[in-house]
Amino acid sequence: MHFPKAFPWLLAAACITAWPALADEATDLAKDLSNPVAALISVPFQFNYDSGMGPNDDGHRTMVNVQPVIPFELGENWNLISRTIIPLIHQSDVVPGRTQSGTGDVVQSLFLSPKNPTAGGLIWGAGPVFLLPTASDDLGADQFAAGLTGVVLKQTGPWTFGALTNHLWDVGGGSDPTDISTTFLQPFINYTTADAVTFAMNTEASYDWVQNEGSVPLNLSVSKVVKLGPNLVSLGGGLRYWVDGPENGPDGWGARAIVTFLFPR
Repeated sequence: MHFPKAFPWLLAAACITAWPALADEATDLAKDLSNPVAALISVPFQFNYDSGMGPNDDGHRTMVNVQPVIPFELGENWNLISRTIIPLIHQSDVVPGRTQSGTGDVVQSLFLSPKNPTAGGLIWGAGPVFLLPTASDDLGADQFAAGLTGVVLKQTGPWTFGALTNHLWDVGGGSDPTDISTTFLQPFINYTTADAVTFAMNTEASYDWVQNEGSVPLNLSVSKVVKLGPNLVSLGGGLRYWVDGPENGPDGWGARAIVTFLFPR
């Protein structure tokens, strides 16, 4: 097959034209990932490692959170965002002498969110949250719980900052010591570059009102949206430090890696 002499130049010009468009798409997707109620289908796999657990401080835990996010359109002005957290856990000596593996309790959140920011640029969403007793091998609360969740954030230039919160109560009440009354608060601040690299800092603080115990991990991470085969994915990792935690909870430093599969519309 014979190509005209100008073909290499035409091909190079096409690549140069296509790359900025691909880079812009990757940057937009990176910013969408910083928004918990963005209208973007994504499936993150979040790998976490923590140590210093158990009564002897020699236990450790590896947990993979599968976190599909699926938006649904509700008319012209609203979206319903489904966010699910499915924990897969392996831990040793958290309970002395035991190795445990299985699923944890699933957390299901639903956010009703306007498609467009407010006049002041705020993005928000609110709705119900459920704790489903799906844990195996004593890795969960073994109780159904429900409550309310909400998020508010603002995106300006490369910055995204805001907070996500929820509160869960056990359904059924009673005075059993395994009753659930837990508040979760996740303030976050992210910076996304023109090369689709995001630097993120957040805490995933929680407070157990039954046990009067709090957990405050500080998370620092970096991620980048890249092309993997025909698809765009986000690859990232970072460290966390447990500023505070329950008596038998994690201590010191931990690590996190994240692979997020993206399905833009």
